[in-house]
Amino acid sequence: MNTGFDEVIHPLNRLQICAMLSRVESLSFATIRDTLAVSDSVLSKQLKVLQEAGYVTLRKESFNSRIHAWVALTPLGRTVFTAHMAELCRVADGVMTDDRPRP
Repeated sequence: MNTGFDEVIHPLNRLQICAMLSRVESLSFATIRDTLAVSDSVLSKQLKVLQEAGYVTLRKESFNSRIHAWVALTPLGRTVFTAHMAELCRVADGVMTDDRPRP
């Protein structure tokens, strides 16, 4: 299993998606799209990458004759996201505590 940085999660949109999902059981596709202010196609591409890595699941259900999609982190996705964030914090902490002069 990956520890530290994860190249699948690291790009900004995917990192934001995982951060949003880490706090909830699932979110609607529309909520994620609107929060990130991206198009359906951009979000679909980002979710496909996360799905192929096994980090998210996508569930579709019919409601009022419309299809609604729900996105959730998998247990693996939660583990990898947590490790990725811990590594980011470790790096940031190292930058903030070293003896180099600050601009």
